[in-house]
Amino acid sequence: MQVNGWGRYPLVNAEFLEPADSNSLKRMITSKKTGSMISRGAGRSYGDSSLADKIISSRFLDNFLDLNENTENVLTLRCGAGVSLDDILKVCIPRGWFLPVLPGTKFVTVGGAIAADIHGKNHHKDGSFCEYVESLSLLLASGETVSCSAQEKRDLFRATCGGMGLTGIIVDARIRLIKVPSASIKQKTVIAHNLQQCLELLEENNNSTYSVAWLDCLARGKDLGRSLIFLGEHEKETTKNGLSHKSRRIISVPFSTPSFLLNKFTMGAFNKTYFNIKRRGRHSVSIDYDRYFFPLDNIGNWNRLYGSRGFLQYQFVIPGDAALAGITKVLSRVSDAGKGSFLSVLKKFGAENKNMLSFPKDGYTLALDFKREDRLFPLLLELDEIVVGHGGRIYLAKDARMNEAVFKAGYPNWENFLRIKQEYDPKGVFSSHQSIRLGLS
Repeated sequence: MQVNGWGRYPLVNAEFLEPADSNSLKRMITSKKTGSMISRGAGRSYGDSSLADKIISSRFLDNFLDLNENTENVLTLRCGAGVSLDDILKVCIPRGWFLPVLPGTKFVTVGGAIAADIHGKNHHKDGSFCEYVESLSLLLASGETVSCSAQEKRDLFRATCGGMGLTGIIVDARIRLIKVPSASIKQKTVIAHNLQQCLELLEENNNSTYSVAWLDCLARGKDLGRSLIFLGEHEKETTKNGLSHKSRRIISVPFSTPSFLLNKFTMGAFNKTYFNIKRRGRHSVSIDYDRYFFPLDNIGNWNRLYGSRGFLQYQFVIPGDAALAGITKVLSRVSDAGKGSFLSVLKKFGAENKNMLSFPKDGYTLALDFKREDRLFPLLLELDEIVVGHGGRIYLAKDARMNEAVFKAGYPNWENFLRIKQEYDPKGVFSSHQSIRLGLS
């Protein structure tokens, strides 16, 4: 069957298998007919990191296994890798618990969240998802299922967290949750008139639990990098419906829109209008968590808005001391090329962790969406040079075209990762189109 990631590029023909349980999964892995394969959750990685000739779905590994409230402020949840973050929120929010890290969509699975070591709007304070994974069960290429954590089989754990499914198949995991008084978010909007001011304001608001900036990536000159910064805190007291799961009505995009509608003129007009409307609106509001963390989740199949050829998201991080210069160069080059993006999101990162292929590092990350067209790829090569030249790297969960040299320059621990992978998967059973392209398989 034909399979693609969320960016709808590339599209591949693959054998798609859906084991009914962990025993069926083990039989598939140890079958004599087994070739190379990769596991796949909800398919929300953008490029080809979960694409291979044979794909193993975690769809039916979706059971809640244990819920343990150890102390007044700590609760651990053990669940299958196929459980979505939305499933967890449905169960835990009414009990006053919350996931400590949330990405831009609630529809990713636990297995995918670990494989990508996802980050959220609070990385500057609380780190990435795998900081809250107490242990996980991993099915190895040998057919053995092992438990690993920061204390047990530490190297394997550090390679698996952020390892894009290349060390084995995550079967289940135990995750630590946080206690919250309310799931409602007090949102404050701060206006930045250029990139330098945006970075300064993010630094000034470093104590805010959540922060994210929307950038007008087509603004030029003195307005380059003008942005809206959305700060967030959990409400201090439970408001009406403050501890209830939110399920908004989804408006679905029924078909791929004509790609010619997305051009520098329509995007420029949208960005200018959005910036002006938001800066004149209320700057402090209380909103439900769903609107703050997942603004696009109520638009089903929003990836179709980029046309039938799909799109590429380009997300990179640059260390703090080089961020202003590096991001300025990126935005200038994008604006000069007229390849603007509706979704241009800037976040501040805290210190990197010990996971070998995790993306975040101390600095700033910018994500840009581009419709796929032939003229885009030379531009992205130019952006690669800027990012690497400023000590940065590109996010594997969003990547669909990075070359091996750029990857290895950005991820200095790749050799250690490869050593661990070869120890536990000597025949290279677990590989993806991405891992082959990057020299990891």
